[in-house]
Amino acid sequence: MPECASCGRSIDPRWRYCPWCATPQRIKLVEFFRPHPLIESEAGKGLRVSRYLGAADQERQVRFSVWREVSSSSAEAESAVSIDEAEAERLARFLVHPAAPVENEDEDEATLANG
Repeated sequence: MPECASCGRSIDPRWRYCPWCATPQRIKLVEFFRPHPLIESEAGKGLRVSRYLGAADQERQVRFSVWREVSSSSAEAESAVSIDEAEAERLARFLVHPAAPVENEDEDEATLANG
């Protein structure tokens, strides 16, 4: 069982905070992005991007989730996917330089098409 980096007591790996000292067990950055204002079918939706920062490779990831407004005071995730650091870097290159070729593009499309 893992230990809290702050107090050293055993904690369940699913816990976000240490129950003994309340130290966060994961560090993440979160941004919300609004939908395109001219696409009516996407009104009430949003993209949440969470970047998890951790010491181990399995802890470092970027998670995308599509949220939809359920009421004026609540929303729920419709879907989500996580990508590793290498894919996050590839996505960043694609967004910054859309005309530049992206590695493995044909291979990725074939993989998605074939399930």
